[in-house]
Amino acid sequence: MTPSTIGGINRLPENEKRAIYARYIPKELVQKFHLPELTGNKELLQFHFAEGSSDVEMKVFHRAGFQDPVLYAHLTDTLNGQIHVLLYILNDPESPRFDVDRMPDGSPTRFGTLKRNLEAEQAALKYGLAPGQVRRGLRLLQPATTAFEDFITGLGPDIYFVEPLYYHNAVIFERYGFAYQVGRRKMESIHAGFREGGELFRGLDDSNPFRSSPAANSIRLRSWAIHDGILGEPFTNVTMYKRIGTSANLTTTPGCQW
Repeated sequence: MTPSTIGGINRLPENEKRAIYARYIPKELVQKFHLPELTGNKELLQFHFAEGSSDVEMKVFHRAGFQDPVLYAHLTDTLNGQIHVLLYILNDPESPRFDVDRMPDGSPTRFGTLKRNLEAEQAALKYGLAPGQVRRGLRLLQPATTAFEDFITGLGPDIYFVEPLYYHNAVIFERYGFAYQVGRRKMESIHAGFREGGELFRGLDDSNPFRSSPAANSIRLRSWAIHDGILGEPFTNVTMYKRIGTSANLTTTPGCQW
């Protein structure tokens, strides 16, 4: 019987752990990059898990030795044994790379939450990326969500949680049917603040590339302004959840474009 938690899976022998965690790799990703059978391939499918721990990191590479994975996921258990997605990234390896995740000396930025490589961020912004993106995405979030829900269903729970790292992540999760455990009022307040006459709207003074006036009506550009500190505090304390097979059908950004 498959364990129902990350902690339970991590207590299994490594080959069993790998086989279970490989289930949430979307088949569309495998097909797109013509990947071989991944479960036993430790070059293309890499895990960091430890017996007794309650979290797992997974990296899927399209080619051995490539700098960035095409899929990165970090999962953990909540205190009551439910699955919590801390980070989920899909990278297009054929697109340009922007070093927003590290400083020129190579030290990590934690995707700009610890410190910021402003030159790289400005280049990423100009290219059309959102905060935290080192490359363009793969546009596979729908099949990735489906594969992940199949994985969760196989473990038993009918609900899972995500922690959006940035404002735009939360909006994207809304569009995929997520609801808010914590943070809906905050998101609605941010939307109101960016409307004409709002405090955040007034802060879009074109004083730097991250606070451009068009950000008032753009999810992506709002996210850059928030990343730049326009809220006066980091974007935190937002947790969302999804019930398997259902959609919350909510939006905190009515009328706002990407």
